[in-house]
Amino acid sequence: MLTYSVKPRGGVEHALAVAEALAGRGHEVCVSALAQPGETFFRPTFVGTRLVEHAPAAAVFDERILAMVDAYRDGVRPLLADGDFDIVHAQDCISANAALDLRDEGVIGHVVRTVHHVDDFISPSLIACQDRSILAPDLVLCVSQPWIERLADEFGVEARLVRNGVDRERFRAPRDDAERAADRDALALDGRFAVLTVGGIEPRKGSLTLLEGFAHLRERAPDLDPLLLIVGGATLFDYRDEIGRFDVRARELGVSEHVRVVGTVSPAELERHYRAADVFAFPSTKEGFGLVALEALAAGLPVVASEIDVFRTFLAHGESALLSPAGDGDALGRTLARVAREPALRSRLVTGGRDVVDAYGWDTAAAAHEDAYRSFDADPIGAL
Repeated sequence: MLTYSVKPRGGVEHALAVAEALAGRGHEVCVSALAQPGETFFRPTFVGTRLVEHAPAAAVFDERILAMVDAYRDGVRPLLADGDFDIVHAQDCISANAALDLRDEGVIGHVVRTVHHVDDFISPSLIACQDRSILAPDLVLCVSQPWIERLADEFGVEARLVRNGVDRERFRAPRDDAERAADRDALALDGRFAVLTVGGIEPRKGSLTLLEGFAHLRERAPDLDPLLLIVGGATLFDYRDEIGRFDVRARELGVSEHVRVVGTVSPAELERHYRAADVFAFPSTKEGFGLVALEALAAGLPVVASEIDVFRTFLAHGESALLSPAGDGDALGRTLARVAREPALRSRLVTGGRDVVDAYGWDTAAAAHEDAYRSFDADPIGAL
């Protein structure tokens, strides 16, 4: 299983969790990733790992991407050259291009690739990297039906559906009021209505829409003194311009002092934020699936998300979440205010969320991967 990073991103968590679930079903799995010297995966894992150390040196972004592919290819070649692996499965365009180079050299026989989503890149190196990683693999998988349809329409690629999942032991509701109170005290929430989002400040995360919605929430519920918590943000890309726009807009709206940009946290701290928050807001304009929304549901949080096709595949408006028009900050604010003001609605959404979570175990995801691997007609594959 190949992934481009050891940092806490949805695709990396997916790679680790699927690998662990496959290992739990009796398969031998190794997860490989690019890592800067001294780095390890953001959380421990019991499966074997092979990290390819690479310290980016190129200042030009396109050169840096090409260097990452080259380093990954050369670093993983010894692992794959002995032919011990029946499946070589890449989770992103960088690791896929490294594996495709090795396939074209004859080192390995095939490449499986999961396309989580298609980005609107402007970098020539990333456009080429992404296109090749979609068009050239021997088997393409997606974690949601809308992306299967988009790959067929835009690339002429037939992809298979696999599942995402959630670890219900890690992401759980507080055991009791005392645990929730302790978590809230640790985060110094001081009785405030806490709005949580996970993923950092990025254009596709709808960060500016979230800020507008949060400002509207503060206008509608000043007595609750709402607080916005933004967790995560580890990424390959430089979003300083978006962060700058976010900061300027927060000052214009007068909410800067009520927004905490927490950044990347440990797994334990992430779980604490889920348990301590009052609502999870996820106004993305584009996602491959939205794994953090599933984690929020597992943690017993009501979810407010944008009304995009991917979210509609597992979130039902009014039952397991409230869906708000993408890009509409005022509508998002009204929706957040409903959750803040209506205890019965919160309770209904939490109950509906539990039903969704029950359908998304990682073992079920691993079984879907097994089915996809079995359908793969290349040689060698091995009998699963």
